Formats: sequence, C-alpha cells, structure tokens
Amino acid sequence: MGKHFVSNSTESVRMFKSGFIEMFSKVHFSVPLIIYIPVISYFFYYSIAEKAVSVIGSIVLFVLGAIGWSLTEYLLHRFIFHYHPKSEFGKRLHWTFHGVHHDYPQDRYRLVMPPSVSIPLAFLFWYIFNFTIGFTYTPAFFSGFVAGYLAYDTLHYSVHHFAFKNKLLLKLKKHHMKHHYVEPNAGFGVSSPLWDLIFGTREK
Repeated sequence: MGKHFVSNSTESVRMFKSGFIEMFSKVHFSVPLIIYIPVISYFFYYSIAEKAVSVIGSIVLFVLGAIGWSLTEYLLHRFIFHYHPKSEFGKRLHWTFHGVHHDYPQDRYRLVMPPSVSIPLAFLFWYIFNFTIGFTYTPAFFSGFVAGYLAYDTLHYSVHHFAFKNKLLLKLKKHHMKHHYVEPNAGFGVSSPLWDLIFGTREK
C-alpha cells in the first residue's frame, strides 16, 4: 500500500516565495468562527425581521441551506479538489488549493479555509441564491448554508487534531482518516458520509 502523504508534522510547509502571500495561506481555526457566527446570526434575524419570513419558514430554509452546503462540500471535494490537471500550472494550482493538505494533513494552519478564499466564495453563493431562489428566501437559506460551511471547517480541524470519545464523531474521524491515509479517491464527505453513500464513493 502506497504512502499517501509527505509528512504528519503539525508545522506548516512554505507554499509561496512571497512572505506577504504566504501570510494569507495560513489561518487559525478560530478565525472562521469569529467571522461567520455573526454572519449566520444576522442573516437569520434579517429573514424574520426584514423579509417577514415566519420563524418556522426561516428554520426550514436554514435546514435546507445546511443540507445544500453538505452537497456542495461533497461536489467541490470530489470534482474540484480531486481533479487532476495535466498542465504544470494546473498541477501547481491544484496543489495550492488541496494537494498540500493531502501532503501535509496535520498542518495546523491549513485545515480551515482562509478568509481570502471563503469570503469571495460566500459572495458568489449569495448572488447565486438570490438569482435562483429570490431575495426573500435567500437570507435564511444562506444563513444555513454558511452554518453548514462553518460546521464543516470546525469539524475538519477537529477530526485532524482532537481525540474523540463520542461514537458518531469517532466514525466521522475514521471516515476522513481513511480518505487521507487509505483511499484518497473515496470518502469525499467530511462533515457527513451521506453523499458518499448516495453516490457510491464510500471507502471499502
């Protein structure tokens, strides 16, 4: 069985020659929590107070948004992060976005998405939702979507660095560790194995 990583050190490997750019490639796991908990709270409140969506309706939209994130997480991981380009530029770009995480899976500063990536993506998804489901329903849906993302980022860091006793969390940890160390072309769901079960990509 081949080795699927370079180092299990928690130290960060240098990615860019420029110290300025390098700074934006690293992030403490608490940063997404600080940024996005207020965002989640604001848009859920906005749905009820400003868009006059009922509390129950907002909760339903929130849950649908979280499910929407779960599917998005799976699709991005499987088809974008694990796409293998042929050009040298493409290979470098792929390594920068995801390959480095597989080479150095315990790097403590590259386990959550840096704001330099997550914030532009958040704006992109906001406009996609506005266009597809309308501005009335977008705030609560977006709130749930971002909450799903935040759960994913936090859980991703946790499964790499925390020792769990909870059986469900232990199963999620085992599921993700198999993706890193046994079958990197399977087990693409991080926060849930649901979509791996549906699409037949669960590790054997």
